[in-house]
Amino acid sequence: MENRTEVTEFLLLGLTDDPRLQLPLLMTFLLIYTITVLGNLGMILLILLDSRLHTPVYFFLGNLSLVDFSSSTVVTPTVMAGLFTGNKVISYNACAAQMFFFTTLICVENYLLAAMAYDRYAAVCRPLHYTTTMRTSVCAGLVLGCYVSGFLNACIHTGETFSLFFCNCNRIHHFFCDIPPVMALSCSDKQANELVVVCVVSFHIFFAVVFISTSYIFIFGTILRMHSRAGPRKALSTCASHFTAVSIFYGTAMFMYLQPSSSHSMDTDKIASVFYSMVIPMLNPVVYSLRNKEVSSAFLKVAGKSIFCENKKIYIKARIAYIA
Repeated sequence: MENRTEVTEFLLLGLTDDPRLQLPLLMTFLLIYTITVLGNLGMILLILLDSRLHTPVYFFLGNLSLVDFSSSTVVTPTVMAGLFTGNKVISYNACAAQMFFFTTLICVENYLLAAMAYDRYAAVCRPLHYTTTMRTSVCAGLVLGCYVSGFLNACIHTGETFSLFFCNCNRIHHFFCDIPPVMALSCSDKQANELVVVCVVSFHIFFAVVFISTSYIFIFGTILRMHSRAGPRKALSTCASHFTAVSIFYGTAMFMYLQPSSSHSMDTDKIASVFYSMVIPMLNPVVYSLRNKEVSSAFLKVAGKSIFCENKKIYIKARIAYIA
């Protein structure tokens, strides 16, 4: 214990040390973050402004957009600041806070995807009972459960990681404070901590994947029993976007967390981390929402109102000027 020095800050090594790649990466991440902010906040704004989108499916989509925006904001600005200034130092407390919030939001998204699968099950398999099945109280309870689960999950992972000793090693081979690269720095015996991480992550992923898979089994069974051509096509179109996002999300999550640190390749992990921390939050508004006809109609309606109000203001000012 006497030879251990307390670590007060960490150094994020980032994606690459090549100075020629700093500016291209900065511009790429800036573009990704801009699209993420505009897409997710725009989706939330549309849902709030258009009463036709005040339905369970868009309630879940609004929360998913909020989670995607927040998770990207926790990571991406820090990465861009490091690339722009060259200062990649992060304090011990800031690193713990970043891990806590990001882990919370990833777990919330995990369960939101499961809740959305249940919503699709109710819409496809029980359309006549959809309004009674997906009541406001049920939707609110599902979303609240997602956030509570995310909070508890983050408490466990952050506590397990930062209860370890880090001695004199503070160079994180990653671009943000994620669980595997931070835990890999520890000079303590971390087998028990790694086991807790794997067990907890396995539980969350297994529960959500089984729930989603069960929902899709019933959905595909219902689709096969449909006799009209339009019905199966519409149902498959609705589920395809969700299934694509689910595959990407759980594929990268299992790749990152469900293996021991000894088998981790940090360079490979960084690429996977870019997908679930930056790319997926950018793609979700497109995959789920911007291709939807109801969302496109709501966007045109809101945009039309804005243009009409602006033209009306200009007309009133012109009339006042003319009268004067």
